[in-house]
Amino acid sequence: MPPLLRHRRPAGAGPHLLARTATALAGALALLAPVAAAGPAFATEPRTAAVADVEVRVNTQAALGRLSGTARGVNTAIWDSHMNDPEVVGLMKEADVGAMRYPGGSYADIYHWETHTAPGGYVAPGTGFDAFMGTVRATGAQPILIANYGSGTPEEAAGWVRYANVTKDYHAKYWEIGNEIYGNGHYGSGWEHDDHEDKSPQEYAREVRAYATAMKAVDPTIKIGAVLTMPGNWPDGVVGQGDSGDWNNTVLPEVTDVIDFVSVHWYAGGADTTAQDATARLAGLPGELREVRNQLDRYAGADSPRIGIALTEINTNTGGARLTARPNGLFAADAFMTALENGVFTVDWWNTHNGVDRITTVDGETDYGDMGMLSSGGCSGDVCEPAPNTPFHPYYGMKMTGELGTAGDTMVAAASSGQDLSAHAVQRRDGRLSLLLINKNPETAHTVDLAYAGFTPSADAPRVSRYARGDSDITQVADGEASAAQVTVPPYGMLTLTLTPRAGTGPGASAAGAPGTPRLEAVADTTARLTWQGATGAARYLVQERDGAHTHLVGETSGTSVTLRNLPPGSTHTVNVLAADASGRLSAPSDPLTFTTGTPSDAPCAVTYHRDTGWGDGFVATVTVRNLSDTPITGWTMDWDWPTEGQSVSSGWNATFHQTGRHVRVTAPEGAGPLAPAGGSTAAFGFVGANDGPTTDPTVFRLNGAVCSSG
Repeated sequence: MPPLLRHRRPAGAGPHLLARTATALAGALALLAPVAAAGPAFATEPRTAAVADVEVRVNTQAALGRLSGTARGVNTAIWDSHMNDPEVVGLMKEADVGAMRYPGGSYADIYHWETHTAPGGYVAPGTGFDAFMGTVRATGAQPILIANYGSGTPEEAAGWVRYANVTKDYHAKYWEIGNEIYGNGHYGSGWEHDDHEDKSPQEYAREVRAYATAMKAVDPTIKIGAVLTMPGNWPDGVVGQGDSGDWNNTVLPEVTDVIDFVSVHWYAGGADTTAQDATARLAGLPGELREVRNQLDRYAGADSPRIGIALTEINTNTGGARLTARPNGLFAADAFMTALENGVFTVDWWNTHNGVDRITTVDGETDYGDMGMLSSGGCSGDVCEPAPNTPFHPYYGMKMTGELGTAGDTMVAAASSGQDLSAHAVQRRDGRLSLLLINKNPETAHTVDLAYAGFTPSADAPRVSRYARGDSDITQVADGEASAAQVTVPPYGMLTLTLTPRAGTGPGASAAGAPGTPRLEAVADTTARLTWQGATGAARYLVQERDGAHTHLVGETSGTSVTLRNLPPGSTHTVNVLAADASGRLSAPSDPLTFTTGTPSDAPCAVTYHRDTGWGDGFVATVTVRNLSDTPITGWTMDWDWPTEGQSVSSGWNATFHQTGRHVRVTAPEGAGPLAPAGGSTAAFGFVGANDGPTTDPTVFRLNGAVCSSG
C-alpha cells in the first residue's frame, strides 16, 4: 500500500512545508558449561530476594558489534528556527549524539546549499550550512549531508563537498544521494521532488554513479550513500513499468562498487499507530535489516562488509498522534539499541524539532503529536507545547542508551523471558558490564533475575540509572535498590545497571587480545572456511556460534583459520572468535560474522525460485523443479522453510499447499505425470504469498526429502 506521509508545519512556516522525515577458562569445554550464578544481592541492609517473574541472561562471549561514534543521531531541518539554539548543543552533548542529518528529509531534494534556498518550501532564518556546522562542531558530532538529487546535479553536490571539506575544512564524511527517491511517483505514489524525466531505479543508479564520481574527485575520503527501500515496507517488491526488478534489486547491482553505505528509513506504522504497537513491531526490525545485508552480500560479494547500513530516519509512526509521551521514550531506547545490535552504524531520530499536531492524552500526560525530540513551543488551538527545547520522552530514551555505552564499547547478547521487558547489554572497554532493562507494561513492575555467561560480577553494588514516572531526567538510584542478581523495573520505566567484574576475571585478565572479525573465505553446502586476523598473546582460538544469548563451541585451532563441517545445507550461522592465552583465559570476542551455507552442486534435483512481483506485504512467486536423478519420480512432494517469521502461502496453483509454522509442504496435483530423469521434464507451480516484515526467499528446497540445488 502507499506510504503515509509526514506532514508538519512549524511555527511561522508556509503551507507547503513537508517535514521528513568470558570468564577465565581452563579449556574449550568451559564454553559449554552452565551459566555462572550471579553474585549475591548487595544491599545496605540484608534482605530476602523477591520472587522474580522475568529472567534476563547476558552473554559477554557473544558480541553483536561495536558502538560507533555516530551511533546516536538526529535529523535537523532548515525549516526549524530552533535547530541552532545554544540549548540544543548542550542537550545533544548530554545524550552523546554523534550524528546530525541535514537539511531535513524531503527538503533535501529541493535544497540548494549555496543560496540556502528551497523553492516551494519554507526556510527559517539562521539555518544555513555554516550555522548548522557550528552546532555540529560544538556538539562534537559528525554531519550526515543529503545531496540534492531531485532538483540538483552532480556538479552542485561536488561544489558542496569542495566548500565543506576544502574551503571550510569541516571533514564532512557521510553524503547521501537524495532522500526517499523511490517516492517520486514511479510506483504511483509521489511525495519526493524529482525533476528527472526518467524516474526509474535504473536512472537513480546511473545518477548515483555520476554523483559519486564528481564528489569523490573533490574529496576521495568521503563516504557515499545510496537510498534503498526497507524490506517489507512499500515499495519493496513492487516492480515498476519497464523495470526488470524492484528498487533495491535494480539499484544495488549497479552501484555497490561506488557506494560506502546505504540509507533506509523505518516507521512502525501510520498516524494511528500507538507506541505499544510500534514496540511490538520492533520484533521484525532485525529480520528486515538482515535482508538489507543479504542484498548487499548478493550484489557486493566479498566487498559487502565494507558497505555500511545507516538508519537515517526512525520514529513510532508517520505523524499525527501519540509521539511525545512516555511510551515513545521507551520505544526510542528499544529502537536505537535494536537497530545498532543488528548491524547499523547510525540511527537518526526524526526529528530534533518538528511541530505540534493532534493533541491526545497518553499515560495521564498531554501528547502533542510532535515527531520531535525537543519542543518547538508551538500551539494547536488553545493547547501549547512547553517552552522551546524542552525535552520530550523520546529524548530521554535516546539519552538512556548513552548510559548503556559509548563509542568503542561492545554490544553483547542479552535475552529476556518477558514479552514486555526488553534487555540490551554492552561490555565496556574498561571491563564493566552495562545492562539496559525496559519495562513496557504500564501497570506492572517486573522483578528480574539476572544471569551471566562470560562475566563474573564483583561484590560492589551496581551503579543504577532510572527513567520512570516521576523522573524529570535520568536519575541515579541509591545503593541497595538493585543487585547483580536481581532488580525490579517499575512500570513504564527503564533502568541501566553498570557492574564491575570480579578481580582477575574477564578479558582484562587474559594476556590475549581480541581477534579480528572473521571473514568467510569459502562456503559450500555443508562446510564453511573462516579466516581472521590473529591476536597478540593468543595460544589458540575458539569459534563460537550464537543462538540468542547462548553460545556453543563449533571450532578450535592454533592458527587463524578453521573449516566448519557438517553444517546443514541452506542454514544461517552467526559466529564470534575468541583468543585464549597460555593459561586458557579468554579474550574479548571478535565482532560477529553471519553466513548462510549453500546447496549441493551434485544434488539429485534442481529448483528455481522466482519472485515475480510484490507489493510490500505480499508477493507472487513461481517455483520450477527438475529431476536430475537416473530414475523418474512420480507423486512428488517439495518442502521448504521460510527464513523469517511472518511469511505464508495465501493461495496457489498447479499443486496443493500446506503450511505449519514456517514450514511449507507442496504436493503434486492429482494426475500429474512423472518427473522424467536427467532433467528431461519440469514441474512448475506458483503461489500468492503474504509477509508481515521482509520478503525473504527460502534457502533450501527438498524434493521427496532430498536436498536440491538452487538456482
